[in-house]
Amino acid sequence: MVKKLTDDERAAHILKLNAEFEAKRKDKHILQAIKDRLPELEKALGSYDDHWGYEDPIYRFYHHSFKVYWLTQDKVVKTVELFREIGRAATAIDDTHDLNPYYLQIVKEGTGKTWKQEHNQRWLEETRPMVEAFLHTEHILKMMVKYGKSLEAAPNSLPSGWATVLYLYNAR
Repeated sequence: MVKKLTDDERAAHILKLNAEFEAKRKDKHILQAIKDRLPELEKALGSYDDHWGYEDPIYRFYHHSFKVYWLTQDKVVKTVELFREIGRAATAIDDTHDLNPYYLQIVKEGTGKTWKQEHNQRWLEETRPMVEAFLHTEHILKMMVKYGKSLEAAPNSLPSGWATVLYLYNAR
């Protein structure tokens, strides 16, 4: 026997369907914007994956080298700008909606720093946020490249890496 829905239940169901449709539309636009910028994303990822872009900055952190300051921060800032350009192209972000607030907090705490001698006394406190911002940014970049290449359309069942990209654009 089919249950007859009340007006409130029907309205709630319609709202849910509309929200699902809107999320799918947003996902489609994000994926297309990533595909459109795939060569730039791959180039940026290449700068993270080489010896000087990945191995050396992490080594510099453990080595207590001031070079960790300039090896990580500039790359993160440039990549965040690329993420924002993609978001604007996908209409996922605009002047009133930015990237995910958790991610932006990580980036804020891990960029804009200048080395000072006294930082050596608080090395983890001063430099760990830079490495954290670097690693989060690299991960998201890898997921954009991976799913920009492998997905033909925005999937209904979300792989975790693709879901992370959608969270970057507040699409979940």
